[in-house]
Formats: sequence, structure tokens, C-alpha cells
Amino acid sequence: MPIQQCLGALLWPSFFVAGVVTVVFFSIIDPIALRDITFPSLQIGRELGYTLGFFLFWLSTLSSSLFTWILLRPGHPGSGSGRFGRNP
Repeated sequence: MPIQQCLGALLWPSFFVAGVVTVVFFSIIDPIALRDITFPSLQIGRELGYTLGFFLFWLSTLSSSLFTWILLRPGHPGSGSGRFGRNP
């Protein structure tokens, strides 16, 4: 499988889910209120809060997609193991 197709299969679904989760999360939670609870000394505005939240959600969904991709990769030819680590 070409590397572009692998990257697209990892990045696009995680980007889409992160966008949806960001909208849902920030429709309930105000970034300023979240900042006041967690890091009151930092000067973070709403826009930066939305941006950081989106990238954190994207990173978490990307890591989930990457982990699934790693688990579903076929075994290497000649390794002696089947698809699920057993000999056929």
C-alpha cells in the first residue's frame, strides 16, 4: 500500500473525529472556564483554547487509529507466524 494512502487512512478519519469532538466538547465547556480551573495563571484566550483542544483531540484520535493500524498489519512473509501470531 502506498505511503500516501496509509497516511490518508490515518490522518483523515482522526481529523474528522477530532473536529466533531471539538464541536461537541466546546459547546458544553467554555475554554476560559476550563483555563480558570486548570491553569489560572496562563493567559490563554478562547481561540487558543479551541486550537489546543482540537490538536489534543486530533492527537488522541490519531494515536487510536495508529494503534489499530499496527494491530491489523499482516505478518511479515517468512516470519513463521500467521496473521494472529499462530502458525497456520
